[in-house]
Amino acid sequence: MFSFEDPFPNVGVVIFHSLEVRQKALSLLREGIPNSEVARRLGVAKGTVGYWKHKERAERGERPGRRSPLCPRCDGRELDAPAYVQLLGLYLGDGHIVRPTAHSSPSLSVTLDDTWPGVQDECEAVMRAVLPDNSVHRVRRTGCQDVKVYSNHLPCLFPQHGPGPKNSRSIALAPWQRELVDAHPWQLIRGLIHSDGCRLTNWTVRTVGGERKRYEYPRYWFTNTSGDMRALFTDTLDKVGVTWTSCPRGGVPYNISVARRPSVALMDAHVGPKY
Repeated sequence: MFSFEDPFPNVGVVIFHSLEVRQKALSLLREGIPNSEVARRLGVAKGTVGYWKHKERAERGERPGRRSPLCPRCDGRELDAPAYVQLLGLYLGDGHIVRPTAHSSPSLSVTLDDTWPGVQDECEAVMRAVLPDNSVHRVRRTGCQDVKVYSNHLPCLFPQHGPGPKNSRSIALAPWQRELVDAHPWQLIRGLIHSDGCRLTNWTVRTVGGERKRYEYPRYWFTNTSGDMRALFTDTLDKVGVTWTSCPRGGVPYNISVARRPSVALMDAHVGPKY
């Protein structure tokens, strides 16, 4: 028979209670019977009953006494749609959701290079806007930072979460996500460029009038090994009138290029270089 030591012994006397007593106490508590009445019925110290109640809630991932933040999906809380769509792009590019066994809630981390502190700041801002009741913080790593938040509702907000790397499985937007992306396409493009893209300057040399001249031109570049992710990016570019081309690498079209001047101008107006 299992036994449980009373965590609040009286005058140095250690009292043990059987598993059956503990289970009976928890059953009564679930029926809404107060701690003091459960203790009286079973002949157990009130502190012990409270301890058992706390332990059971902790094992279920609950935090007694703390208000659980509301979820836009579960509770109908208002969602900052533009911020969410940008965070969705960041998550799909450089984010991941995990739930370590030692933690009661899953965490979302978006890993961003220290070369672009403005991108890190912007990521933190949209994360706070989407999850205003949760604590957002950063974890410093070599050459980069994880912008991080804990929430039990992350799988509700990001149904793309699943086992294994995102580029190894199918990625599709839920209907409600598609509606938000259709309403705020530039925010998704911005999030994807900030995570898996860049703005760079290409150059070429041409001979004009017998003289070799160097010409420079800007280009936006997006790289992802997931065909679903590239399709999401290019479909969104099509909706906002941006012309793009696929640039295969080793026969695989990992790269999407935006190089035509009118399209680059559009991207500059809504996204711009990383900073």
